[in-house]
Parts: sequence; C-alpha cells; structure tokens
Amino acid sequence: MNGDWLLRGRDGRLSVYQLSGDAVLCRAERGPGGPWSAPRRMGGEQKLHPVLAVGQGADSYAHLVSWRPTVKGESGLVHSTHFRPHLAALDWNPVGHPNKKGDRTGTPAVAVDAQGRAHIFVRNKGGGVSMLAQKEKGGWDPWRDLKGKEVQDGLAAVTGESGRVELYAAVPQGLVHWRQEEPGAQPVLREALDTPVRPGTLRALATSPDRTTLFYTDTSGDLCAWRPGNKPVTVLPAAGSGPVSAVRCDLDGHDCTLLVQRSASRRVAFAAYPTELESAGAWWTESGPELPLDALVSLTTDAAGRVVAATLSPSTGRLLLTRRKDEPGLALEAWREV
Repeated sequence: MNGDWLLRGRDGRLSVYQLSGDAVLCRAERGPGGPWSAPRRMGGEQKLHPVLAVGQGADSYAHLVSWRPTVKGESGLVHSTHFRPHLAALDWNPVGHPNKKGDRTGTPAVAVDAQGRAHIFVRNKGGGVSMLAQKEKGGWDPWRDLKGKEVQDGLAAVTGESGRVELYAAVPQGLVHWRQEEPGAQPVLREALDTPVRPGTLRALATSPDRTTLFYTDTSGDLCAWRPGNKPVTVLPAAGSGPVSAVRCDLDGHDCTLLVQRSASRRVAFAAYPTELESAGAWWTESGPELPLDALVSLTTDAAGRVVAATLSPSTGRLLLTRRKDEPGLALEAWREV
C-alpha cells in the first residue's frame, strides 16, 4: 500500500481501501459518523497483483493504481477513479507500462493536481522514475521519463497547497525531489540531498502554501523531516520500522502536524507538534491494543474536522477506528472494531 488508504469523501463519509487477494475492497460509512458497509470489490472483476497506490484530489475523488498480470511474465498498470464511497468505482483502465512492456518495476505512487488530474509515478527498468499524467479533458499524456538512477522502491508523491505535484524518492546516497514548476508541466529534478535513509519509510505532506515536508527514518532510527531548500531536522526517534501517516489538523486553535506510526510494541503511536516547527519538540503516546505484525495505520479528519485514526490488518481484514474526543488536547475515544 502506498498513500493514505483512510479517506474522507466529498459527502463527509469515511472510506477505507484494502487489498484482498487479487482484488481491492472498499468499506465506507453509511453516513458521516455512522455504521459501516460491508467490503465491496472495486473496479470490476480484473485480477490484480497485491499492490495499491491511493491518491486524493481537492475534489475528494479517490484515484487507485495497481498492477495487473497481462501475459506470462509481464504486467501492466491500471487506474480507477472512485467518486463517492457508495458509488461503484470506474472499471480498471489499463494505462500501460513505463518501458512499454515487461514485469512490474516497483510500487506506484499517485498524486492529483488542482485540476483533478492523476499523476502516476513508478520506477522504470533503468532505475529512474517515469510518470503518466491524465489530460484535463480525458485520456492520458504519453509516459515521461523523469530521469534519476538507482531509485529505491517506496516513492512518496504529494500535491502542494499550490495544486502542483511533487515527488520524493530514496536513492543509495540519500533523497531526490522533483517538482512541477507550472500546473500540468513535467516535474523536474529540483534537489538531491546526501543523507542516510531507510528505504520504504517516506511519507510527504503539504505543510504551507509553498512547501511540502518529507518524513523519513534515517539509518540511526530517527524520524526526520526535510523541506527542500533546507537541511533535514530530527523530529524524534521513530516509534517503529514502517512509514508514518501524517495529517494537518487544528489542535486547540493551533495548526499542528499529527504523526502516527505502528510502534515496535505493535500499538499505535501518536505525536503532534506545530506545523513546520519541529524545534518545538514532539513525543510519542501509544494507544489501543497490540496489533498483528502486518497491521497498517492511517490518519484523516472527519466531516467535523476531528482527527480519525484507523488500523487495518490485510491478513485478517480487521479494521479498528478511533476519533479525537471533543475536549482539549489529543484525547481519543476507545478503539472499536468496524
């Protein structure tokens, strides 16, 4: 899974996307804050490989990207748009392969610009990054080679408050960053940073009108934040080994960044600090029961602006949910199984 799989739709209802065998399933609230529907298969009967990238635009539509088997030893990428939690998603639409044909080259990432155009990023056979972008009036532009070399799996795509798309990737020497200079333009390699990075730990978030922040774990086990043009800073020691999920939210009248990660003790760990003020300090607070080894965590805000956190175990399909209480601080309701 790449991206936030817990989303709020434009009608205020929450939905969750999950992998199940050769399919993608969706569960959704029947109404904001209400009971949840049973899981439904997304995108038709097409069989998929067990990989999913999720992105969401300002219009709240969800864009799903996966790999499907084609002929023996080869695969192709597919895309689907999900407009509302209780509407069927569009069928999976084949969008090709960064090298025209071949097997899977890496886990895709997807971001959606201000015009609602999905941008799909994936490693190519040469070790760089290729991008496929939707046209504003339908269809897709040709595949574009964004260059790069020795790019590692686990790309982090993000849309800034400007509506322009950015991409982060880990390489053996550190991090690289691509950014669109104009809406609809091909992202260009803007900056490379020499820093020790654990692959598979990248997650990006829009944090101000002109900046996005990349969160990653370095090789010493610290969770770091990097805004291109500046040096990375250490936020706090990572709670666990995987990537964080992050969301901007209002905590007692302050614009804060909330981080969540599955901890080494297999619980959910939360940390918050004023957005872009890592120097203010942050610390982890663990919550909820002990989770399965494969449990994922994700964050969003609900229709009332309250923080919502979810954990999902792909092997069991067990989904747990909590919300922030309507009181000062970051007090949470009891975790409940959906």
